[in-house]
Amino acid sequence: MKKIIVLAAFLIGFSAFSATVKDSISAFTFQRLAMLEDFDCDACGCSASGGSMGFGSMLNNNFVGLRYFKQSYSSRDGIFANSPWIDENFNTIQAWARIPVTEKIQISALVPYHFNERKLTAGTENIEGLGDITVVGLYSVYQTKKDSTFFTHKLNVGAGIKIPTGKFTEANNLGTVNQSFQLGTGSWDYLAVTEYVIKHKNLGLNTTLNYTMKTENSKNYQYGDQFNYSGTFFYLFDLKSVQIVPQAGLAGEVYQTNKQHGLDVPNTAGDVLFGKFGIEAGKDKFSIGVNAMLPIIQNLSNGNMEANYRWSVNLNYTL
Repeated sequence: MKKIIVLAAFLIGFSAFSATVKDSISAFTFQRLAMLEDFDCDACGCSASGGSMGFGSMLNNNFVGLRYFKQSYSSRDGIFANSPWIDENFNTIQAWARIPVTEKIQISALVPYHFNERKLTAGTENIEGLGDITVVGLYSVYQTKKDSTFFTHKLNVGAGIKIPTGKFTEANNLGTVNQSFQLGTGSWDYLAVTEYVIKHKNLGLNTTLNYTMKTENSKNYQYGDQFNYSGTFFYLFDLKSVQIVPQAGLAGEVYQTNKQHGLDVPNTAGDVLFGKFGIEAGKDKFSIGVNAMLPIIQNLSNGNMEANYRWSVNLNYTL
């Protein structure tokens, strides 16, 4: 945990060190990068509503699009120390968008559809259906003027809500370590988000912090609050007919303990640090992106759950 907190502090500190500046490049602004990084997960990394693949495009400042992502986990099939390990796969197709309301205000929305699978010792279990819809409002607090000097800066803050449109089934949690094999959390959850971007010419660093406060659902189950942080370096190759933006960085997630009827649920807290990398290419109004995340350090569910990998692919249309 201490290593994760130190890494988060380093990434935030690095992004705050410089002074403002002029920069003008490409028709694609790519200031979005990975906004709201990691805010969609529940209960030790396994997501009922999204995944840590981010909520924005590297190239499209305002867009509509589709994204597919997959998360792979291993967990114990049971609550005992000698319970066997099983494979779990969380698959999501999302309709997502980022729409401008005013010059400083934008609305982001995400509508997920899940089809998840886990291979229990008693047989394979599958669930499929609409997940929890998330809506976030973002406000541009500060952006460097075009007549500034060496670095450009942009700071966004926002707040959002996750609507319990996905089904929460109590039976899916019985006798299992992974409490997130669900289509939704069944609760109204609230988000506070920040993003800071610093750039010099075509090179930049995007840092994000966000916190999700989770409430109790109608089944008296409450997922633990969640803190996420990330830092991503990116570079724009602005070619004649196409723009290409590779990226690489770190992303961390910290989960508090779940509760049921007001009592702590054992082995539901945890933290994980991912290395992430990806690339996005844009031409005219379309862009396509591929991203992947691999765990570096993790302690999920007191060692009873392991994150294996995550990857995504998206296709967007610029508004």
